[in-house]
Amino acid sequence: MFPKKYSNLLFILVMGFGMSLLMTLIITYVNTGMDNEYPIRFLKAWAVGLPIAITTALLVGPITKKFVDKITK
Repeated sequence: MFPKKYSNLLFILVMGFGMSLLMTLIITYVNTGMDNEYPIRFLKAWAVGLPIAITTALLVGPITKKFVDKITK
């Protein structure tokens, strides 16, 4: 179990992992179709997309949370 103080970071990591996985699966399929080379194309695309998704979530997440906190009661 992880300490509660890491919950925001863990949320960002898990969300970035899941979103990049699903999006890359779908986008690779839509752009190139399904064949024997699909898994290789997907893994190459995900290798690029995962670090971008995690970095973006780490940078945008706190800003977005502050914004949402301001516009909600």
